[in-house]
Amino acid sequence: MAKPSAKVTIKKYANRRLYDTESSTYITLDRLAAMVREGREFEVVDAKTGEDLTRAVLTQIIVDEESRGTTMLPVNFLRQLIGLYGNSMQGMVPQYLEAAMDAFKHNQSTLRDAFGANAFAEIAKRNMAMFEDASRAFVPKPKTEASPKPKPDSDVDQLRAELAALQAKIDKLDR
Repeated sequence: MAKPSAKVTIKKYANRRLYDTESSTYITLDRLAAMVREGREFEVVDAKTGEDLTRAVLTQIIVDEESRGTTMLPVNFLRQLIGLYGNSMQGMVPQYLEAAMDAFKHNQSTLRDAFGANAFAEIAKRNMAMFEDASRAFVPKPKTEASPKPKPDSDVDQLRAELAALQAKIDKLDR
């Protein structure tokens, strides 16, 4: 199988059809989105004038993804971004966003290397377990004077014991 060229040229015709010059076929925006996810480099040019339309087509892919319910861009972020058009900071925004996405991608690969492919799922599970442990600390346990007090063997158990002692003091004050 031949190795694909570094950058594929996609021609956009007046009828809004996209023609992949590498495969000699018409393609869809969904196929272009897949190419982005695959890390394929491409440029979209107007078939008649040669004008670079890559930015507009990529923006259209984002609009299509967002309209399907695959929302990733918070409304507040979009408002802030729109507010920066015409602002004195407009020229710095592209470099900042690119650097932020590069940092995110780097952190994502670092997490994946450290925790495996399901890094975010693992982190979410750990966070949920810590949250559940912390929330149990705020639920009062039934009082039984005969039961021995367990020795704290973790930070959560120690915090739970301290919280129980504080609750007991509050209960005495309420009487």
